[in-house]
Amino acid sequence: MENKSYILLICVIVSLGGFLFGFDAAVISGCNSYITAQFDLTNLQLGTVVASVTISSALAMLFAGAIAEVIGRKQTLIVVALLYLISAVCSALAPSYTAIILARLLGGVAFGAALVLVPLYIAELVPAKMRGSMVSVQQLAIVLGFSAAYFSNYYLLNLSKSASPLVEQYDLTQNIWRWMLGVEVIPAVLFFVSLFFIPRSPRWLMMKGRDAEARNTIVKVQGASRADGVIEEIKENIKEALGTKKPSLLVSLSNMFSSKYSKIMLVAFTIGIAQMSVGINAVFFYITNIFELTGIGTDASFVQSVWVGIINVIFTLIAIFLIDRVGRRPLLLTGIGGIFLSLLVVAYGFSQADYVLTQQKVDALEMELDKSLLSPMIGKAYDNDVAFVNALNTTIGSKETIANKGALIKAAGNLNPILLLFGILGFVACFAFSLGPVMWVMLSEIFPTTIRGIAISVVGFTNSLTSWVVVQFFPWQLDNFGSATTFLIYAIFAGVAFAILVKILPETKGKTLEELEKELAA
Repeated sequence: MENKSYILLICVIVSLGGFLFGFDAAVISGCNSYITAQFDLTNLQLGTVVASVTISSALAMLFAGAIAEVIGRKQTLIVVALLYLISAVCSALAPSYTAIILARLLGGVAFGAALVLVPLYIAELVPAKMRGSMVSVQQLAIVLGFSAAYFSNYYLLNLSKSASPLVEQYDLTQNIWRWMLGVEVIPAVLFFVSLFFIPRSPRWLMMKGRDAEARNTIVKVQGASRADGVIEEIKENIKEALGTKKPSLLVSLSNMFSSKYSKIMLVAFTIGIAQMSVGINAVFFYITNIFELTGIGTDASFVQSVWVGIINVIFTLIAIFLIDRVGRRPLLLTGIGGIFLSLLVVAYGFSQADYVLTQQKVDALEMELDKSLLSPMIGKAYDNDVAFVNALNTTIGSKETIANKGALIKAAGNLNPILLLFGILGFVACFAFSLGPVMWVMLSEIFPTTIRGIAISVVGFTNSLTSWVVVQFFPWQLDNFGSATTFLIYAIFAGVAFAILVKILPETKGKTLEELEKELAA
């Protein structure tokens, strides 16, 4: 009989890596405008700061599985936790644009490795009937990280505007973004310490010939009565996959791209690219900037970001409840269909916007900007956000535009913020119960034991590289294509993904890893 409480405890501990990923991805959204103003960044430079974690994450994903095959999943995760901690400290103390990029590059290595290793470790540890929900714990941890960051940012923003003596004591007004980033140190320390108390992966131990240690772990997790059967099944699977070959990285690579596994790799790459190409990380990394564009103002943007976090958590919990009941395929296809429709709503909402500054609205603005500078724009109509922001850049300069964009769009914009909020929250909700958790569950299931580590790394690298392209160029897209066209592009990617996956996506619910290998590699 499986020890469910022990399994859950282990999954929660390793999923702290996902929490840290979510926290960092979301916390930077509240820092963007402050970092841009402090270091006088261009849009492409801002994109580089935000996206730096995704490029190093991609490289880490490529090698994390290979390293984990050599030194083990547990030891690699301990190194990852240490990198998280160092990155958090260096990001908060960064004295320059270059320093913050280097700190975030280091953090990206930890993110990429954790995203690959956590589902890999959990899938190799837990019984088949619990695998979907337990691997999904990582996605729940990620969205809890998002929510924690949004709440933290909102709290620090309000604190910095209060009469608290802490504001002057710690210079919160000027250094608020440093405190936002520095909070990450707390969960990073907890993650590092907790990892010393988890067991090694039993399937990795058996690949290394350490059967006795593997049996001890299986007994703790699944009970003594099932241990011998599980061990024999793993042994047979490893022997059948490798034949007379010894396990090695070269053998894993050659097997991965053999015709035997072509269907598996096609499914994996399609899901991996689809997850990021719909633009979810553009929303998470730039959510405050996006809500400013809806015309609700800067402070309200932080409040709406909290709602994004709450919706994310609720629908991830729904996914965890349903994934081992209704299956992976229904959740994934339903979610992608919802993502497509939600993105169309957002694109439509932005396409209907126009912007006009009146003298009355300018007089009502509360900001340090010399309002007389806006006189050339009074009464002029702009039919899209690109034209309006370009006019602001020309009239008052890019630095003042960045500092006051939220207030000026709120004053001039004629948008439907309710429709846009509905579309954005719908997008987040549909992603949270489909592509978010289901991708990592399926990647942890469909690969055979002998190639699982390296295969997840390769697909994860592709996934993270796609994310880097989206996050790096999102500010540039907004400036050159506008909000409506940018979200329409993401909707098109969602539609293409749905059309492909409806034909090739298998169902993996309730089957052991060894059963899935025989079925999918047939």
